[in-house]
Amino acid sequence: MNSRKIALIPAYQPEAGLLELVRKIREKGLEVVVVDDGSSREKQGLFRKLEEEATVLRHDKNRGKGRALKTGFNYIQNSVSSDYVIVTVDADGQHKPDDVKKVCAAGMENPGQLILGSRKMKGDIPLRSRFGNTVTRIVYRLATGMKVYDTQTGLRAFDRKTAYRFAQVEGERYEYEMNVLLQCAREKIPVREVEIETVYIDENRTSHFDTIKDSVRIYKEILKFSAVSFGSFLIDYGIYSGMLCLTAGMLPDSARIISNVTARIVSAGVNYTANRNIVFQSNEKVVQSSGKYLLLVVLILVANTALLEIFVRRLGMNQYVGKICAELILFIVSWFVQSHFIFRRREDAHGTVFKKA
Repeated sequence: MNSRKIALIPAYQPEAGLLELVRKIREKGLEVVVVDDGSSREKQGLFRKLEEEATVLRHDKNRGKGRALKTGFNYIQNSVSSDYVIVTVDADGQHKPDDVKKVCAAGMENPGQLILGSRKMKGDIPLRSRFGNTVTRIVYRLATGMKVYDTQTGLRAFDRKTAYRFAQVEGERYEYEMNVLLQCAREKIPVREVEIETVYIDENRTSHFDTIKDSVRIYKEILKFSAVSFGSFLIDYGIYSGMLCLTAGMLPDSARIISNVTARIVSAGVNYTANRNIVFQSNEKVVQSSGKYLLLVVLILVANTALLEIFVRRLGMNQYVGKICAELILFIVSWFVQSHFIFRRREDAHGTVFKKA
């Protein structure tokens, strides 16, 4: 493939070492685009020097890593007419030029895929980095069923066509990169990991990642689904409990099944509407998505009722506790099926991703 190789570096308040990094990346045969994401006046001297080595784009204020990457995508799309591979590189020096070249080569060899420069977290790794990557890896695996070791790496490569798709992914700050991985799972874009050297400079103190705020942004989509599911659960559990009281004169098994089915029907309607319009923002017709969702509801209802019977009759659980346990088990199943098979993201009707500035 005769494609141009372009390193894209979002930079906010970078250190002087960025200049040397850019020079070394160029020596590896890549063009470089740097996006100044609203850095201070004190940093403009560095960016003027960078202009001698790379194309420098500027934001008038700090807009976040996700927006900086999209600004770079937009510029490259509008200024490069031939095929290309983009390699996103962090500005803090944690990505070695040899690894940038390695990940770029993998991107050229595997069109239509997302290539991740994967750190194996060996040696003396800052606790917050090790913990954050472990938690995110587990959450991503549960949410998508896909196994990705380094979900937080910023060293990524992909071709022009894939860049089109990534440019419309939601997210302006650090959550953008996690959203890209979620989109890969949703659109079945293959993800390939290439091992790179693990580098943390000065305990990663130069990172602008806000542990609390940016973690909330990263997990926002999963949190939205959890909130909707919890609200639906409260409705479901409230109706279930109320129906048990109303059917107290019936046989216990019959009362429990009737109460569970009634509660599930009502809560399913609420859950469908909220997930379609708030969480997944689907553009599928109601007839299409509701048909698939109805099938899921039936399957979940059967599984829920079966689990409830096992917990109460076989294991001797209280019927209220058994209901909670059954709901928790089926939560992940419901998320996975809805995000992958029922709801699809809204996209531009004409497939347009980039617009001229």
